[in-house]
Amino acid sequence: MALHRSELPADILAAIKRGMVIPAHPLVLTAERKMDERRQRALTRYYVDAGAGGLAVGVHTGQYANRAAGLYEPLLARTAETARAWTDRPVMLLAGLTGPTEQALGEARLAVSLGYHVGMVNVGDLKGQSEDAILDHCRKVAEVIPTFGFYLLPEVGGMKLSSDFWRRFCGIDNVVGIKIAPFNRYGTVDVVRGVVEARAEDRVALYTGNDDHIVLDLLTPFQFKRDGGTVTVHMVGGLLGHWSFWVHSAVRTLGRIHQAIATGRVDMDLLALDAKTTDANGAIYDGANDLVGYIPGCHEVLRRQGLLEGIWCLNPDEGLSPGQAEDITRVCTAYPELTDDDFVAANLDRWLSDDGAAVPLQAAE
Repeated sequence: MALHRSELPADILAAIKRGMVIPAHPLVLTAERKMDERRQRALTRYYVDAGAGGLAVGVHTGQYANRAAGLYEPLLARTAETARAWTDRPVMLLAGLTGPTEQALGEARLAVSLGYHVGMVNVGDLKGQSEDAILDHCRKVAEVIPTFGFYLLPEVGGMKLSSDFWRRFCGIDNVVGIKIAPFNRYGTVDVVRGVVEARAEDRVALYTGNDDHIVLDLLTPFQFKRDGGTVTVHMVGGLLGHWSFWVHSAVRTLGRIHQAIATGRVDMDLLALDAKTTDANGAIYDGANDLVGYIPGCHEVLRRQGLLEGIWCLNPDEGLSPGQAEDITRVCTAYPELTDDDFVAANLDRWLSDDGAAVPLQAAE
């Protein structure tokens, strides 16, 4: 079973190109480290009601160890089932694909069978192989499912990839987007330049994954010379662990950014929002400790809102770093405009209930 981008629903393909908020969906566990089905479902419902345009499942915040734990397929299946049952509006479903080629192909086929629209290729397990070999891996995956590229920072398992790699990656027919997450300005520009050199800017949507630079990534007009003229490219949305929480606020922010780009006018307070968001991300992602506690940090924000019962990870030794909880408290207090606590509080019982769909969505006071 395979899926080509030409077979995607027109509204899904248009939404990818237009740009959207895509939370990197966490795996929600009980204290016994089993899937917490009730709260897993509640989290999906929250993302849908908050206005997320898509859901990224089986990616980094879903904990790559979910494969060995036998939770990858249940996580993909439960999320897809919940999203479809909860809303009639189109929600783009993206599956994280990882491992050697045969594993990635198996995950791609599973994703297609479950109704996923896109697969995002994590090539971290191919570290040490040539760019030609990595491109061959990506081509094989793209024969199965429309594909997002993923430039992952080396500090958490990624590798440096050249601008030429991204130019050639964009030559793969079934590529629809790239998540740019090297946490490095040089690497970020390399990706965009590769897309422009491939003449793929109208076909391949660019999404920020740089959780340390979200707002300015989305506001920046990336400009390159081509054929004697200037080509301007924007990142249109984000696929972010930082958007696994405070999603209602993130949707509003992306709307403001799209409006600013459309009018050519950027307010200073919107620029200031970049530094605030980066400061908040530094605390939640555990920037002081090289991102060691970033998954527990995301869990902690959701736990404080009542969406998660605990911050348990599959690795029992994985938790908040010393001082991280206090730093999260600091940024939550300093930047209430970034949070969506009122929205969550107004709807939490509904998302947790068995018959929540019968209860109208509540606006925050």
